Amino acid sequence: MKFLKTLISILLFIIFLYTFVYPILIPISYLKKKNPKITAMMKYRINQWEKKGKKVKIKQIWVPLNKISPYLKKAVLIAEDDKFYYHEGFDLDAIMLAVEKNIKAGKLKYGGSTISQQLAKNLFLNPSKNPVRKIQEAIITFRLERTLPKNRILELYLNVAEWGEGIFGIEAASRHYFGKPSSALNPWESALLASVLPNPIKYNPLSQSSYVQKKAKLIYFIMKKRGIIKEEYEEITEETETELSQENKTEEIPLQEPIFQENKTFSENQTSL
Repeated sequence: MKFLKTLISILLFIIFLYTFVYPILIPISYLKKKNPKITAMMKYRINQWEKKGKKVKIKQIWVPLNKISPYLKKAVLIAEDDKFYYHEGFDLDAIMLAVEKNIKAGKLKYGGSTISQQLAKNLFLNPSKNPVRKIQEAIITFRLERTLPKNRILELYLNVAEWGEGIFGIEAASRHYFGKPSSALNPWESALLASVLPNPIKYNPLSQSSYVQKKAKLIYFIMKKRGIIKEEYEEITEETETELSQENKTEEIPLQEPIFQENKTFSENQTSL
């Protein structure tokens, strides 16, 4: 019995170290000036491919934030984290909304994670949704927000985010899907790329799936409404306005709730995007 208690105590101590100490010891300050050569998400995918006997080459081209289309940056913020420049790593409203939706759905379907949280996961953790990983993610997110400026966090995120099988970062994604550098992405292309971020393995920005098309049109419509873009695709906006005005929608587009509010107040960091 004594041996069993000792063993349990040791196991609990190891779990404690792994859950709380490990994310505290992870080096983060180097990210101020250096880019990571490989991320935890890349390692996770490589392991998956090896188990399946697949040979997939990782495509990634690092690009500074000021060389990325402003439309793409705005589209991603609208789709993934509309309050990015206003919160300190966690969007409590989005989290509570996700909890409510998950309760109604009866399963973990909605996340509510900010870009900072997604970056913490992509850089250092695996994509599992267990409580230990979420605690680690929260600790790392806290450290990222207090170590790096917002623009650097966004730059890192856009360069390591997954955009398809073996495709990491916006530059590789832009060249793969549209045959152009990310600096040349137009509003509609940006909306398409932003629309698939929640599940880039399942969805393709060039597909004609109703999910991708509806979400991209909604992102585009919001960019136009906020004055981010001038009208270039009249038929897109007209169709989107019609869809949004319908009371009975057949498919819910999982964008964060705050984006439906017209917000014309941008921080200094946002205006420099």
